[in-house]
Amino acid sequence: MISINQAQLIRGTKTLLDEASLTIYPGHKVGLVGANGTGKSSLLALILGQLSLDKGEFNLPAGWQIATVAQETPALEVSALEYVLDGDREFRELETQLHAAQERNDGHAIATLHGKLDAIGGYAIRARAASLLAGLGFSEVEQSNQVKSFSGGWRMRLNLAQALLCRSDLLLLDEPTNHLDLDTMYWLEGWIKSYQGTLILISHDRDFIDAIVDEIVHVENYRLNFYKGNYSAFERIRAERMAQQQVAFERQQKERAHMQSFVDRFRYKASKAKQAQSRLKALERMTELLPSQADSPFYMEFREPDALPNPLVTMEQVSVGYTDKPILKSVHLNLVPGARIGLLGRNGAGKSTLIKLLSGQLAPMTGLYQPNPGLNIGYFAQHQIEFLRLDDTPLQHLMRLAPNAREQELRNFLGGFGFNGDMALSAVRPFSGGEKARLVLALLVWQRPNLLLLDEPTNHLDLEMRHALTMALQTFEGAMVIVSHDRHLLRLSCSDYYLVDNGTVASFDGDLDDYHQWLLDAAKAAGQTGDPLEAKPAQDKKQQKRLEAELRQKVSPLKKQQAKLETEQQKIGARLAELEHMLADTSLYDAENKARMTQVLNERTQLTQALEESEMAWLELQESIEVIEQETFA
Repeated sequence: MISINQAQLIRGTKTLLDEASLTIYPGHKVGLVGANGTGKSSLLALILGQLSLDKGEFNLPAGWQIATVAQETPALEVSALEYVLDGDREFRELETQLHAAQERNDGHAIATLHGKLDAIGGYAIRARAASLLAGLGFSEVEQSNQVKSFSGGWRMRLNLAQALLCRSDLLLLDEPTNHLDLDTMYWLEGWIKSYQGTLILISHDRDFIDAIVDEIVHVENYRLNFYKGNYSAFERIRAERMAQQQVAFERQQKERAHMQSFVDRFRYKASKAKQAQSRLKALERMTELLPSQADSPFYMEFREPDALPNPLVTMEQVSVGYTDKPILKSVHLNLVPGARIGLLGRNGAGKSTLIKLLSGQLAPMTGLYQPNPGLNIGYFAQHQIEFLRLDDTPLQHLMRLAPNAREQELRNFLGGFGFNGDMALSAVRPFSGGEKARLVLALLVWQRPNLLLLDEPTNHLDLEMRHALTMALQTFEGAMVIVSHDRHLLRLSCSDYYLVDNGTVASFDGDLDDYHQWLLDAAKAAGQTGDPLEAKPAQDKKQQKRLEAELRQKVSPLKKQQAKLETEQQKIGARLAELEHMLADTSLYDAENKARMTQVLNERTQLTQALEESEMAWLELQESIEVIEQETFA
């Protein structure tokens, strides 16, 4: 298992972790969440060995193979398929050794190497790589294209395919859904569900996290706080804890004020000095409780449009495309105030083409396309970030749109998008992708659009900003058309879906679950399974089943003991949390509660020792299981 104990991690002058502890068991799928800058990516870097703790202990099982997504992709001339195969270094090394042995005509070495290749599934690896690439949206022709021919977003998909191809005990994924579309998201979700190793996932897509993980680790106040369940369960439990914390904080503040008042009045009076000193010591011992507060620093609200003409856009028998090639034909769509449309369709079907038509970037080839003279479009797409003036500040960007507005009004508005204080006066150039996307959104909102066109608006936005955008869309009075892989945003913001497929745009009678089924049915009709399990390593099925059955029989008793220990540890952890809460209550330190305090402290000591013994027992069982696994598959 992965264990972090009393850890401190400092980057530069910023403390990320302090006295933080965490245990992650093999085979568990964990979602890592927390505000930007709290240290989530640094924690993954620690696991990868790229960072070291400033204090405390970190342990990773010896021999574990770790897979993660590379952040850089050079403009290589190798094909996409060969690039993905390069990710399996063991396969490439054996392939090189086999070629050398064949050159030497070394029969013994050739036979040995063929056996090793067979053991790692080397003969099926190209089929697995091709299946992974197909699942991530690469056509058969595109798989032969050179890496340098792909854009940055598609190169990141290649890096993701590399990580998924590798055999690993631990998979680390940091925002894997950026640059993916909805159908690819469904595929990736299915693949990760079938992954047998340990997973640590950072994602700002709540539906994606919900569908995959069974545990949440929340990085907050320099600690690693563990929650059982998916993201929705975490939000519910944390909201309850925050409500309790707020009550405890308010009670503590009253107690502190009362005790401080007594100390201030009587600490220098001989008759009351002893009692005053007693309360002063109690004040010093009192645990500081943080007030409950909403994490999100963001607040956005669409300003009321200057006008809401009806209809905003009329389309009859419209064809649109590029040069002489139409992508969409016979489009019939009228947009009226209050329309809330989500566009569905596979990659390349024409969703972005329709958005570009509505935004005025593409002209219709044929048909009637009639925008209302009062139409005011707010268009968000990732490429618009490129049009920011990098040496200007957020305030300067907004002042160009509102030269007559008061500076304080503009700064207050920017504050709702996280540009507070000096950040509103800082040059845009060093901003992260998420910060630049927030600025583009802020500029869009200020302009009071009556038609919103949002093409993947949540890329690079964190959970808090996604939530703020979703809430703001609820009260938007104009029409909106959204393309997004964020199902939570679509589900809460759209009342109608339109399917873009086979050159047509038509109303889709169903929800996102129905669309997922439509994708599976379409893949099946095309002779594809759409099953992410196809990309898993292929082995001798009969032999594999026999070995797996043998392994299950041997380790089943040990696994049951481990499960019992895990349940025991969770109960101990919950009781220890209760005891810490008791020790935070200042009344426990009063003289009349001395016996009770002694009892609580003794119980805490006993439980802490019991927890350590239970964890050691779990580790011994795990070592036994690993020995059995090695012997079974040797």
